[in-house]
Amino acid sequence: MGAGHGHGHLHGQADEHAAPTAAARAARRRATWILAAILVPMGIAVVAAMIAMWPSGDRSGLQLSNPYALAQGVTMDTGTVRSVSVAPCSGAASADPGATEAGADAEPGSECSFAATQPDAGGAEVRVALNPDVVSSRGVNPGDRIRYLNLTGIQGEQAGTPAAGAPPAYVFTDFVRTVPILLLAAVYAVVVVAVARWRGLRALLGLGGAYAVLVMFVLPGLVEGKPPLALALVGSTVIMMGVLYFAHGLSARTSTALLGTVFGLIVTALLAAWATDAAFLTGTGGHDAASLVNMGGNISISGIILAGLIISGLGALNDVTITQASAVWELYELAPHTSARKLFSSALRIGRDHIASTVYTIAFAYAGAALPLLIIVMLYERPFLEAITSTELAEEVVRTLVGSVGLVLAIPMTTAVAVAVVKATGAARLAGAAGAPSSEAARLAEDERRAEGAWRAEEERRSEGAWRAEEERRAEGAWRAEGERRADELPTRRSRRGR
Repeated sequence: MGAGHGHGHLHGQADEHAAPTAAARAARRRATWILAAILVPMGIAVVAAMIAMWPSGDRSGLQLSNPYALAQGVTMDTGTVRSVSVAPCSGAASADPGATEAGADAEPGSECSFAATQPDAGGAEVRVALNPDVVSSRGVNPGDRIRYLNLTGIQGEQAGTPAAGAPPAYVFTDFVRTVPILLLAAVYAVVVVAVARWRGLRALLGLGGAYAVLVMFVLPGLVEGKPPLALALVGSTVIMMGVLYFAHGLSARTSTALLGTVFGLIVTALLAAWATDAAFLTGTGGHDAASLVNMGGNISISGIILAGLIISGLGALNDVTITQASAVWELYELAPHTSARKLFSSALRIGRDHIASTVYTIAFAYAGAALPLLIIVMLYERPFLEAITSTELAEEVVRTLVGSVGLVLAIPMTTAVAVAVVKATGAARLAGAAGAPSSEAARLAEDERRAEGAWRAEEERRSEGAWRAEEERRAEGAWRAEGERRADELPTRRSRRGR
């Protein structure tokens, strides 16, 4: 009977352990199915929309005048500067190939800069006319590698000093930056991979895929006049799905970050669509926008601005959502039995700090990009409100505000989804510690027992310490009271003795 009773007791314990394990596993399956039910149809819809809006590549309606195209007989050469000299501007041409020649407009007696350059193709040194603005800003120094137009094919001249009154045969166009930029890119890649290991490498490859989507889908679609809102939203969602899953792996944590990112993208897209029209963002104040307008076709400058408002916030939005999801998971790992409300509050406090720093990041990034324009506006001494709402600055201001609103709202959304998912998926793992014979389950159970034991020991120590302190206070109070009573009785005793 005792054996039967013991067997029944053990069987009851097994049922108690099996019941929460099965319930936790069911909750985990439900959470997984809910995520799949949201993400799979969304992925299918996004891919279908991308296929439907895929650009045809037809550019027949554009009147494209390529400023980099070379006339017949003109070549673009490279070389290394040996020395720089100053000479009369007679015959000096503007460094801009499309500008009028400075030989006709230069004032008598004015001086220009020339670079004696050794061509990379070999041959004698050539005399290259330099841009005045380049000379006054950065300057051209011996050892620099430059690109220059070779006009000898249309001038019928040989290399060397041109005849008096004739334009120069060689005109500076740009520096050769291939080596420093490739070196910087290599340093960047090495640092990322060294610190983040395989995840960093996957992030770099994902970045390449993101640029492929932009170049092959978003930009050609804008040129062909596709709906800019849908185009930017679909392209951004595809980029985020690829980047997140490729860099961080297929997991509930990544799926949570993706849902928060998509939510932020939708908010940003809707707000950008309203702000583009309400703030009259025409984009016609810049040289590049004017060039696009003159090309004709189906290009919409306001549509390009709208797409830019959405795409510009992708990096910061991805940053805050994946960080917030990771914060929830890490907090849960440290305290698995924390309630959902307390876990949400703790993670949101982290998110608030991230909000402040990221908003500063966005604002300063745009301010740095527009620094020359800000200096010009400052020198004009225009009123502040008039300056920030002007054509030159309004687009940057709206981009900062729209991106920040989407970013801020994505953080509580991501936190709420992450808490719900981690509590559901984590319950199965914790319950497995009671019934599943796995090393991970044993480790979790042991960690919980140690934490609980340490907590109880600390509580006992504190309660015992408090009890002892109270007893000491009471004893000390009683001792003081007894001493005061004896001190009061001492004069009475002395008077009695005197009698």
